[in-house]
Amino acid sequence: MPGIHPNFYQSAPELPREKGGTFLTDPILPAYLRYRIPSGVLESIWKDLERFGERCVNECQGLADQAEANPPRHVPFDPWGRRIDHIEVSEAWNKLHRISAEEGLIAIGYERAHGEYSRLYQFSKIYLFHPSSAFYTCPLAMTDGAARVIELCGTPKMKERAFRHLTSRDPKQFWTSGQWMTERTGGSDVSSTSTIARPSGPGYLLFGDKWFTSATTSEMALALGKVEGATDKREGLSLFYLELRDQDGRLNKIRINRLKDKLGTKALPTAELTLEGVPATMLGEVGEGVKRIASMLNITRVYNSVTALGTMARVLWLAKDYAKKRQAFGKYLVDQPLHVETLADLETEFEATFVFGFHLLHLLGKDETGKASADESKVLRLLTPVLKLWSAKQCISIVSEVIECIGGAGYIEDTGFPRFVRDSQVFPIWEGTTNVLSLDVLRAMERENALVSYLQDLESRLASVKSPDLQAEVARVREAGKALK
Repeated sequence: MPGIHPNFYQSAPELPREKGGTFLTDPILPAYLRYRIPSGVLESIWKDLERFGERCVNECQGLADQAEANPPRHVPFDPWGRRIDHIEVSEAWNKLHRISAEEGLIAIGYERAHGEYSRLYQFSKIYLFHPSSAFYTCPLAMTDGAARVIELCGTPKMKERAFRHLTSRDPKQFWTSGQWMTERTGGSDVSSTSTIARPSGPGYLLFGDKWFTSATTSEMALALGKVEGATDKREGLSLFYLELRDQDGRLNKIRINRLKDKLGTKALPTAELTLEGVPATMLGEVGEGVKRIASMLNITRVYNSVTALGTMARVLWLAKDYAKKRQAFGKYLVDQPLHVETLADLETEFEATFVFGFHLLHLLGKDETGKASADESKVLRLLTPVLKLWSAKQCISIVSEVIECIGGAGYIEDTGFPRFVRDSQVFPIWEGTTNVLSLDVLRAMERENALVSYLQDLESRLASVKSPDLQAEVARVREAGKALK
């Protein structure tokens, strides 16, 4: 191999721009879908995934870079001193909104045209979209969660109006939703919610402060509030539906205090709000707030996991592409055994987490279409917080290792790699920290006896492994399962 030219400049890793883009070149997604989805269904979605994989590279990635370079800005007053609390976002962010609608990134999950496989199809697109979306998947997660809550317990009016907008493919009709839970006292301890819901006619007026509200440019939100007069911490804690703007497009009794200056997710507008009598409608009954947000958390935690998987896939692709270009000690990195071993270890960890995640996506699709058994629904309930916890931790670990694989260039801001480091730190925080998720797993075990269903499922899987080469691993996993009893 010829030596390195003295005027050499390192070539940057590049995304695949050929046919199929990030879909056909993904190391596991196409193979997994072939394994899991019947051929007739797969044939009906394959071309769309190919086309979208190309769009993510050739269009969405450029928009994401523009959105990151032009973060949102809070404009509290108009030139004449009137309070307007306008959040100015880039045109690129708005285009990502339109693409989300056009691609049916929410609609697919609720049209259910592919039955139990609809969620697999939908989340395959979310997985491809996320690394090229500047975290537009955050408002999509809350939108999907809100759509599911309204589908399950919304009023007829909500279903006719909000649900129709949330699941629309028309960019002019498509709404996103906020999720307003966090207050000054903290996010996970929702029992300390101090927002007051005051009865007013057929509905309520909300008064209080929301400390951390992402996607503040959305058309609607679901918010926790405590019905006025409640004394017990959880008594009266309820979930409410509200629309952010009045008929003239002005914020409806909502004051934006400031935008958050976050470690990452810079393109995503996240604000502190004061609610000054916002008209709202209760979802469910008084005191059902925790119960109602459970169905929302099941969805948003899945998004957290799938977007973490998308991040892992992206950084690993870049690391493998870089290994074919970077020369060190007379060889390309791809020809250096230790470097290849490092990449192989990371790929193995990622693919194991991917299979775990997409298995639960299939269970989610079965559960929502009435195809899941009672035991499968319990396994889904038990493992959703486990998946969220594990994928978040794995993402941070893999991103950090990839930075080391890239070397000094990975530490330089304009290579784009530091953005992955900052953004991945949010995955263990959003939708429940490690300890909160651990307690949720315990609740699933105690209240629903979900561990028994999981161990039965595990034993069934282990019994199906016939390869002599894997029997030692089967025995080890079986012993670990016994230790959980």
